[in-house]
Amino acid sequence: MDLICCETDTLRRAYEDPNLIDDDRVLQNLLSTEERYQPSANYFTCVQDDLKPHMRVMVAQWMLEVCGELSCEEEVFPLSMNYLDRFLCVHTIKRNQLQLLGSACMFLSSKMMQTIPLAAEKLVMYTDHSITLESLLAMELHLLCVLKWDLMAITPNDFIELILRRLPIDSLRINIIKKHAHTFIAMCYTDCKFMTYTPSTIAVGCIGAAMQGLTNTPMVNFNLLQRLHEITHIELDYLRACQDQIEQKVAYNLSNLNIQEVDIASKNHTVKEHPTTPTGVNDINF
Repeated sequence: MDLICCETDTLRRAYEDPNLIDDDRVLQNLLSTEERYQPSANYFTCVQDDLKPHMRVMVAQWMLEVCGELSCEEEVFPLSMNYLDRFLCVHTIKRNQLQLLGSACMFLSSKMMQTIPLAAEKLVMYTDHSITLESLLAMELHLLCVLKWDLMAITPNDFIELILRRLPIDSLRINIIKKHAHTFIAMCYTDCKFMTYTPSTIAVGCIGAAMQGLTNTPMVNFNLLQRLHEITHIELDYLRACQDQIEQKVAYNLSNLNIQEVDIASKNHTVKEHPTTPTGVNDINF
């Protein structure tokens, strides 16, 4: 549709409201409500008889790639994975329906989080037409019924700004920390072992991992975890365990990335200069 002279195609976004971000009641309400949307981590053994954890990993990575290709908002992928896990906790499906379910989750999540939602026809195309438009719309309605239309689930993204505003971080660094934290959150949702952590714990772990990567000072990390514990009242050992797993996951992904780069270089018979130090957090681009 053509735009008239007073219209533009720029997406409009609401400004951050400091009255909400700085109000401790908002953070406390999120912390007290998040467990309501926490899916069970053992649905592979208790509910699903045809699905395995590696299948969730595959569909999650595919969903993340689709969200990246279609330039979705950062909140779309974590929310869609929350829909998927909550659905699988209570409803049995076959393995050949998993991609259909993932598509419906992204479709619904984009309607909740974006001004312009994903087009159903594009999602069908990204499945290589293994699903039909009719089946996607039918699964969307089925998903709504199973979730009882309770769609505004709490995800780790909801905590990032609230926590960062309560840390002594200058405005120049807060954006890069926020960027890496969102990247780590997406990474966590592709790994089944992070399903046992609450959204607030994952958010704190991602912030801690991002800041640790930038400072690389053990004492700073200790003081940071203590401050994050005071903000969220989550047990210190629990926060440390989550952050350690995130850092291990990041290191594992980076090692695989470096191996792939070496393989490509050897195939092309080209010599590339590599830094003598490990890849830093600033260079991460999953």
